[in-house]
Amino acid sequence: MFSQQYDLYTATDHHTWSVLYNRQLDSVKKFAYRQFLTGINQLDFMPNAIPDFEAVNQRLEKITGWNIYPVPGLIDNQFFFEQLYLKRFGATTWIRKPEQIDYLEEPDMFHDVFGHVPLLTDAAICEYLEGLAGIVNYYGENDEVTEAISRLYWYTIEFGLIREENTLKIYGAGILSSIAETSYCFSGKPTLEPFDVEKIIATPYIKDNFQEQYFILDSFDQLRQSVPLLQEYLQRTIPESSKIF
Repeated sequence: MFSQQYDLYTATDHHTWSVLYNRQLDSVKKFAYRQFLTGINQLDFMPNAIPDFEAVNQRLEKITGWNIYPVPGLIDNQFFFEQLYLKRFGATTWIRKPEQIDYLEEPDMFHDVFGHVPLLTDAAICEYLEGLAGIVNYYGENDEVTEAISRLYWYTIEFGLIREENTLKIYGAGILSSIAETSYCFSGKPTLEPFDVEKIIATPYIKDNFQEQYFILDSFDQLRQSVPLLQEYLQRTIPESSKIF
């Protein structure tokens, strides 16, 4: 089984985490939605040392019952969602090089741990993830279903915005872990769209550049409601024979 191998991180690795952590935390304090900052405190992330997954899991499991497991890099969407159904989130163990501080195409450990793991302290986010994973589990290996769910996941958990007390805030991990995209999403350049499940499903996502549009929640109730809306959409568009029981 793949492991974090914490002792193999170098002083340079820990310094890279420190630079990213301190810079990004200062950047998002103004823009992150409330529970993100609460989650960082609950998980007791340290500014000068890469988090140890075992210690993170001891805290996270007490909060929401979730845990993270180490992966070497990108993993298959089907496997990813199957693990979400078990309340397990895959986190990359490698961290970017110092020369990659400002931009990295492929998600590294800073993105996964700083950006995603605090979200797993939020019961509303966890309920949503379990709902999406349950749909994947229901349909099995169906490329059309997996792509629809991947797009919804992308424009929410990775790049979602929400209005909190009439102020636009970030809850998407892809923005929260990127100082450049944090600035960009409020720059007036991208289109800001009302949250709409079917429009999101019809919108391909961008992996190697900033997003052209972001979808805005008015509350996390919309996120909860998106799961049955997705189920209704799939019932209309996916043949009955594609389901597994």
